[in-house]
Amino acid sequence: METLTTDRVIIVGAGLGALYAALKLAPHPVVMISPEALGEGASSAWAQGGVAAAMDADDSPESHADDTVNAGAGTVDPQVAELVTRQARDYILDLTTLGTPFDRTAGGDYVLSREAAHSFARVVRVKGDQAGAQIMAALIEQVHETPSIQVLERTMALGLDVEDGRVTGVSIQRADNGGSAPVMLRGAAVLLAGGGSGGLYALTTNPPRIRGQVIGMAARAGALIADAEFVQFHPTAMDVGEDPAPLATEALRGEGAILINRHGARFMQAIHPDAELAPRDVVARAIYAQVQAGNRPMLDTREVLGEAIKAQFPSVAEYCARNGIDPAQEPIPVAPAAHYHMGGIATETSGCASIDGLWVCGEASSTGLHGANRLASNGLLEALVYARICAEGIARTLPTPSATPPLEITFQDGGTPSDPAAVPELRQTMTRYVGVIRDRKGLIKALGIIARLEAANSDNPSFLNMCATATLIAAGALAREESRGAHERSDFPDPSAGPGKRSEMYLSQALAIRAQACKEQS
Repeated sequence: METLTTDRVIIVGAGLGALYAALKLAPHPVVMISPEALGEGASSAWAQGGVAAAMDADDSPESHADDTVNAGAGTVDPQVAELVTRQARDYILDLTTLGTPFDRTAGGDYVLSREAAHSFARVVRVKGDQAGAQIMAALIEQVHETPSIQVLERTMALGLDVEDGRVTGVSIQRADNGGSAPVMLRGAAVLLAGGGSGGLYALTTNPPRIRGQVIGMAARAGALIADAEFVQFHPTAMDVGEDPAPLATEALRGEGAILINRHGARFMQAIHPDAELAPRDVVARAIYAQVQAGNRPMLDTREVLGEAIKAQFPSVAEYCARNGIDPAQEPIPVAPAAHYHMGGIATETSGCASIDGLWVCGEASSTGLHGANRLASNGLLEALVYARICAEGIARTLPTPSATPPLEITFQDGGTPSDPAAVPELRQTMTRYVGVIRDRKGLIKALGIIARLEAANSDNPSFLNMCATATLIAAGALAREESRGAHERSDFPDPSAGPGKRSEMYLSQALAIRAQACKEQS
């Protein structure tokens, strides 16, 4: 394998956390690994809700932290919740300075929305439902103006190189269907900011390339993984046959939209006192039950928004229009879809992973903020907070910044494409057996299929990364014999007694669980 050495910090990913960290590292030289053109294919750009922050004079970081802990079903680290929420306001102000056009009132205050499990309206938005895209656009403009940042577009990370217990480099290849021969890139430090794993599921709101590869490559390198079983299913993905599924933002329910079934009956009032604004796991299971019963659940915005939805929530209006739906006249079909991975690479408060020389921020990490059920709109906030923490930590390890020439990489042919049927089968397996409702029989079945697919594609590193993350999710779900937050076991419907516990697992442990599951099937 060809090896290139650079003085640049290597950032894997090109979403909010990656961009913000790169800017905070300036003038230290950075190279970002982006599988798509910058601004495309990142989950951050698809985030509709906004950024949660106590901006109202009557709100407080303490209340925000309390809501975060309560939503997380007993497994949130309260110190992390306090750290993140205390700083939230500063990040809104910083993003504003960087050019993010947050929605404002006539008096100049930030427009604030209430979302599920928040006790207060504290979600800062942009153009109703375009927060992620607009924040990304502002940061990308800053990145283009920062000479210390180089972006390798249409390039994919495949694996981490570890020597003497320390990460020393990242193997990369061209990110097209055929791939290329890998190149080992060695840099001053490595930051993983490459997204979650929602695309491992057949029904997801995530961009196509977000399929657990970054979590998987860290796990394969020996990093500790935490809370892998906790996958959040967004309750109101639009059930219109698109892949990925368009998202009907939670802010619609914050505005008063209701959930009904094909009979026109509301169903959330009988399930939770907060009805449509109950925690996401509660709403997701209720909608899933309606789907399973053939009751065609729908989100009804007609009375509360009417024609105004088209101006206030342009992304949702566009999704509806291209699927022949007029949300001012008819309800929007919805179903739960894999949306956000609370679990990921175990990350200390410093942003460090369990392997020396490796930092992590964003959805690929598991900091302890989200617990078993992420509080709405805390995802972008966590990415910002830990991006800066990581940037500051990395900067302390670097020499005085100096001019560094841009990398010039020429990829040679030689990639190994996976079986085109393998990824769809993996995704269908995860949705069917490791989805909203789980049980032992289904999880064992899933682990057996994942093992078979992995063995049949053992020469494809990207697919192996997907299989590693899928194995960790399914093994973690099998090991957690209780229902808690987003993890629902029909054979263990109640939470275990006592305080909730976070899970920690190395890939070697998950593979041992998988091997035992395969034995049971044989």
